Amino acid sequence: MNNSQQRGSTLRSQTRRAELIAIGRRLFADTSYDALSMDDIAKQAGVAKGLIYYYFTSKRGYYLAIVEDSVAELVARAGGDTDLPGVERVRRTIEGYLAYAEHHQAAYRTIVTGGVGSDAEVLAIRDAVREELVAAIAEGAYGRREIPPIARLALVGWLAAVEGTTLEWIAAPADGADGVDGRPDRDRLGALLVRQLRATLTVIGEFVPECPPPPLPEGPFGQADDLAPVTGRA
Repeated sequence: MNNSQQRGSTLRSQTRRAELIAIGRRLFADTSYDALSMDDIAKQAGVAKGLIYYYFTSKRGYYLAIVEDSVAELVARAGGDTDLPGVERVRRTIEGYLAYAEHHQAAYRTIVTGGVGSDAEVLAIRDAVREELVAAIAEGAYGRREIPPIARLALVGWLAAVEGTTLEWIAAPADGADGVDGRPDRDRLGALLVRQLRATLTVIGEFVPECPPPPLPEGPFGQADDLAPVTGRA
């Protein structure tokens, strides 16, 4: 087999693996891990069971690959736009995070809660996601990813609150009046989380003077869903 043929074979293999992961994400979105057998997965995927074993070794390996793929998308959504100014990156990070949670609810729950029976490997993946998101917020707010321990703990605490809030938000019915029967829209929730982050950054600045919060704009803020407290935009 020449180099061109090898590259073609590798590309087809990568494409097939990605297709199986996409199928698995849909299946596990509607059905629990224990309720799906490899026979069920193969049948619904329209492939031989041996093909799934070939790419992933086991059902557990398949599931972990799906979680890792979901995590990669979440991090990409939340950590993109690296060429934007810092405070705008913070805003986009929160927007991307909530957009992912809203459109990939089952995957988000798996990432945040630790998956099957608090699986140790899934928990390790979750912890890596948290570290990356905290670093992304720190870089947007302070221009650097490494920050003093107490500042990091404050951001970890804020992120834990974000996770709990987001889990509650995606579980709430989407219809109904804001704050009564339904849930707030993503922009409004994003504004709330940004303002909470602003408060956290202010407290960090009080404890760690070398980590001052981003400057506030002059004059009053806009409407309730305005993101000005962090972004500096009226």
